Formats: sequence, structure tokens, C-alpha cells
Amino acid sequence: MESINLEIDGKLVEAEEGMTILQVARGAGVDIPTLCYDERLAPYGACRLCTVEITRDKGTSLVASCVHPAENALVVKTDSQRLRKIRKLILELLLPFSPTGPLESLAQKYGLEKVRFTAEPTACILCGLCVRYCAEIKKANAIGFIGRGIEREVAFLPEVAPYVCSSCRECFALCPSGKLASESFDGTWFPPLAWQKR
Repeated sequence: MESINLEIDGKLVEAEEGMTILQVARGAGVDIPTLCYDERLAPYGACRLCTVEITRDKGTSLVASCVHPAENALVVKTDSQRLRKIRKLILELLLPFSPTGPLESLAQKYGLEKVRFTAEPTACILCGLCVRYCAEIKKANAIGFIGRGIEREVAFLPEVAPYVCSSCRECFALCPSGKLASESFDGTWFPPLAWQKR
């Protein structure tokens, strides 16, 4: 595999072709925040918290670093004022759904003091980690998304979940908001999520 050279925050970094910007940055010790990323899973780009600023051929654009491939001669900024403003807005949009846990500490890091938006605190930020882990790693497809737009939510699927979830629970540790663990087993085979409420 060919090696490439790119610049991240003023530092020249060598990487292998096919790596994402996020992988290269983390390999070089550069911290880029993420909520929907797990190195075991296919890149997803849902939360956009990992957005970085790239410059090539004199053009600048914003990309999700977890899905965008590293390129030769690419210039990457990971912590500019523009990016901090974007991340702050993303956190402001997500916090009403999950006001505690990782989001709270990230909000403090980015100086978010007041949230202008409101939402029902479901604790789920729709990062998809649990859904993707169950499909890609466990190959069980016992949890998935239902609904569209503002009605979208995560649900254990009744055709599969009763037979696999009680002996697994591996998705619980992935949940950045803690929703799955907070709705943990109450003597039944798995927590009551969306489809049970219908």
C-alpha cells in the first residue's frame, strides 16, 4: 500500500493510502471528538462532531473526518475557531436529548453555557452505535431504527431481540448517552424501548 503525506494542524504526517483523516490524526496523537465512531465498525458520519477543515488546490471545505479519506498534500485543521463554533452548535442541538454524560463534558470543553433549543430528553442521540454493532459485529440485527425524521428512534426488534439480547448486552457499553444501560434489565429479557411503548 502506498504512503501519503499530509499536514494536520501544521504538522507533516505520513499515512497509508485508504486511511481516513480521523485515523491518521489519532495515529499522530491529535484528538478529534467523536460520538458515533468506533474503530471496529464501518465509518458512519452521523454525529458530525469530528468535522475538520481541509484545504486542497486552494479550496477549503468542511468534512467529517471519520469518513473522509486522507489524501496526499491535504492540509487539515482540527481545532480552528470555525470548527469550535460548529461543534458547539452540534452539541447545543444534541444536549436537550441527553443532558448528562459525555455530551455534558464536551459542552464544557467547548464553552457551551446556555442551550437555546428544547426537546424531549430521550437520552438517545441516534448515533447508531448499538444498531451498527449488532448488525456488523454480532450479525444479529436485534436492534434497529424505526420511524423517520423527528420520529426516528432506536428499537429492539421483537422478532429477534427476545432470543439474543438477554445473553449479549454488548451494545450497552457502546451507548455514549447511557440510554441502553439506564433502561437496563428489569427482570425481563431486555429493556423496554420504542416498540414496546406502541
